[in-house]
Amino acid sequence: MESDWMTLIWLLPIAAVVSWWLGRRSVRINGSNKLRSIHPEYFKGLNYVLNEQPDKAIEVFIKMLEVDSETVETHLALGNLFRRRGEVDRAIRIHQNLIARPTLNREQRALALLELGMDYMRSGLLDRAEGLFKELVETGSHSVHAFSELLDIYQQEKDWDNAINIARKLEFASGESLNAMIAQFYCEKAEEQRLIGQEKSVKENLRRALTIDPVCVRASIIEAEELYDNGKFKQAINAYQRIEHQDPEYLSEAVIPMLNCYRNLDNVDEYMQYLRNIVDKYGGITSMLTLAELIADQQGEEAAAKFIISELKKRPTVRGVNRLIEYALAQAQGGARENLISIKDLTGKLLENRSIYKCRHCGFDAKTLHWQCPSCKNWNTVKPVHGVEGE
Repeated sequence: MESDWMTLIWLLPIAAVVSWWLGRRSVRINGSNKLRSIHPEYFKGLNYVLNEQPDKAIEVFIKMLEVDSETVETHLALGNLFRRRGEVDRAIRIHQNLIARPTLNREQRALALLELGMDYMRSGLLDRAEGLFKELVETGSHSVHAFSELLDIYQQEKDWDNAINIARKLEFASGESLNAMIAQFYCEKAEEQRLIGQEKSVKENLRRALTIDPVCVRASIIEAEELYDNGKFKQAINAYQRIEHQDPEYLSEAVIPMLNCYRNLDNVDEYMQYLRNIVDKYGGITSMLTLAELIADQQGEEAAAKFIISELKKRPTVRGVNRLIEYALAQAQGGARENLISIKDLTGKLLENRSIYKCRHCGFDAKTLHWQCPSCKNWNTVKPVHGVEGE
């Protein structure tokens, strides 16, 4: 009910605009500054507004605005406003009414088709939208916009082959490289094929992804996981270590899987040396805490605690303090132990609901890694959080 009332309020200025247009048109036709009497249909439409019948009011205003070269933009703007307000059914009616008029020229029809396609997209009618955008592409009108919308449709439908095809055409039309996005589409295909055991297809799609985008971290991770599952631990390590040169911000994703590879090879000492280099160069609490655990296994918790203290002086983190308290609790007694428990409760609360990942484009917070941001739909923008409460 509130939505209908807001619509009625919004229709009043539309009625005023229609009245202004009718007055302006009458001046032009008569060559006089004296306005003719207002069209009776205007009062009919206004009556519908006042009687809370917005749909009937819209129909009247549409009929009053005859479609000609001077009113097409008015219809397009009216439909666009309805779509932005979420009243997609009304936007569709306006744009369908516009397309049905035989007086439109080629450009005006193309604009109306584009707007109607976006109406269908907003309402979830992807098949209808796809048909309109394909028609625009075939006519060569608004190709970049149409290709972009088609690309969005195929991503929503997870039709990766068509997404790759359209992305290439969009590249040509816009002059903008989409290699990083296309590599993600190949990774999506590889992920799907892993689930059904198509190892050859997985390998081929990962090869294509890395050929198109050599710094595609996701392709390296999938490749490493596939190699690990097949017992090829050395090759898996090579794939994981590639991440350092692709984007070291994602190194935290490989720390534990790499440890599993080295353990299977009974070569943890080599991994400890690798981790020391990573911690020295990039920091990262996951790398540091993993190394601390390995030091504790070999040299005891006291040595691990000393290592953590030295690292916290350089890069203070809540997770590091929390682990240090755990080591201290093993030795503490009495009041000191109670104090440490209280402090650990506080650090635990700080870590409890924190976001581990954040989109660098829109700021979306997440607890799991998304290669495509669920909010802004950009690829490769969600990364591990760094700083005192992060990596």
